[in-house]
Amino acid sequence: MPSTASLTSPTSYHLLTYGTLLGSNLFQTFLNGPVAYTALPRPQFSTLQQAIFPPYFTLQTLLPLVLALTWPGDSNTTAALGLRGSGAVARQNAGYSGLLAKANFWDALVPIAMMFGTSLLNLAVLGPATTRVMRRRKHQETRDGKRYYEAGPKSEEMQKLNSSFTYLHSAASLSNLVGTGAMILYGFVLAEKM
Repeated sequence: MPSTASLTSPTSYHLLTYGTLLGSNLFQTFLNGPVAYTALPRPQFSTLQQAIFPPYFTLQTLLPLVLALTWPGDSNTTAALGLRGSGAVARQNAGYSGLLAKANFWDALVPIAMMFGTSLLNLAVLGPATTRVMRRRKHQETRDGKRYYEAGPKSEEMQKLNSSFTYLHSAASLSNLVGTGAMILYGFVLAEKM
């Protein structure tokens, strides 16, 4: 049973937030997305992704902010010795102000900022742009009388839309993978704090 000190410690919430962030990212990126792509027909897969991505990237954008606010800092072993047996650990450079300290710039601030930035980019820019292209492509399918993925020659407009979609989807995937890399790197930083 956790002590009451761990229930009120920002460090506990930092760890839970990191686990949620990394777990949801790995699940969506490497399990849910690929399985849905192979299990569903393209129109249903597209509908599912359009419904999942806004809340997913909102979560992926908000959780790094919680990480910044609950940054555990460093345990102060001198002060912690005096607290032995109390269940509390003295910490220095904790919270967002500690995260902004020069010593934490590369190890913590940069990875957390990358997690936030890549998710915000997907949420606010790449995701909506991709959805707009998908909708335009759907209208073009009606005009052409042919699905965007069917074999054979495509109209010039459909070729442009397919090219735009490929570019945007690739940029969103790359952004997500950079964020995943930052999360994994940050996991090693966090492990050193334990």
